[in-house]
Amino acid sequence: MSHTTTQVRRAAAPLVLFLAVLALAGTLAGCGGDGKGGHTVTLVTHDSFAVSRPVLREFTRRTGYKVRVLRGGDAGSAVNQAVLNKDHPQGDVFFGVDNTLLSRPVDKGVFAPYRAKGLARVPARLRDGTEGHKVTPVDTGQICVNYDRAYFARKHLGPPRTLADLAKPRYRNLLVTENAATSSPGLGFLLASVDAYGSHWRTYWKKLRANGVETVDGWEQAYNDRFSGSRGGKGKGDRPLVVSYASSPPVEVQGEKPAPAKAPTGVVRDTCFQQTEYAGLLAGAENRRGGEALLDFLLSRRFQEDMPLQMFVDPVREDAKRPKLFTRYGEEAEHPATMPARTIARHREQWIRSWTSLIGR
Repeated sequence: MSHTTTQVRRAAAPLVLFLAVLALAGTLAGCGGDGKGGHTVTLVTHDSFAVSRPVLREFTRRTGYKVRVLRGGDAGSAVNQAVLNKDHPQGDVFFGVDNTLLSRPVDKGVFAPYRAKGLARVPARLRDGTEGHKVTPVDTGQICVNYDRAYFARKHLGPPRTLADLAKPRYRNLLVTENAATSSPGLGFLLASVDAYGSHWRTYWKKLRANGVETVDGWEQAYNDRFSGSRGGKGKGDRPLVVSYASSPPVEVQGEKPAPAKAPTGVVRDTCFQQTEYAGLLAGAENRRGGEALLDFLLSRRFQEDMPLQMFVDPVREDAKRPKLFTRYGEEAEHPATMPARTIARHREQWIRSWTSLIGR
């Protein structure tokens, strides 16, 4: 669920087994080693992973290990690669599987158990699905519909406030969402509708389809190409409603001088779904000790407090401070939709098939 300063996320999260070519990035913290044990620990992750250099240097100073990062495209592609390579892991730690996809690598035996230091600082509600310590929660956030404030002001139209509003005629042809079969925010939005409407969620999506909802493959296309409110309110799209994240408004004002009273985008809080992202020690890791040290560090306050302005996600540690940018411009839902990891695992593929037949993707 990472959200970099250019909002390049793991937006497209394929759930079907088509493969993306693994793009390998260079070392983020110095040179050293070939990734096979020794003084290098290898982190396998998605393209949106980001951490400041001083923080990586501190990890090296504390542990003696340098971090080598292997990037594998969007989150879904990276997860699929981890599953396919489980007998010959490409690194020591995997970071980037969220609660919508968690069961797949866990059930396939991708991870080895390890209880990371600092886990006691993580609320129980964010540890769902981590029984046996196969994975460690690292960050959290909310998938939500965002709206373009300027558009609604020009039209003298109040923005939607609920999921039900999105299906009303006054919002016809205004919403763009991601494909639930290929995108984690798209799947999260589907899960929010299932949570809200139960067995009647299909009826809700039929209404959205009749009301002109547009569906694209992934987050980057939806937010950067189709949404009118991106790039500080200068987006090139013509859709003023988009499925994105509660952390998108803070991103839109980062670096703005003087700081605006409000972000150019807002959040429809009734539409939010809670997402948690995990890391795990890869089974068969060549540098298990280095992997354990890295997992401990991912839960350290140093990393947790650096992470929000690197990936625009919330820390999971209760004692980690959030930046003022988040507290001033963030619009998180007080009671977002949630769903147990095992419930998602049992029904995910069925829900996606039904959704695909309704939307025609």
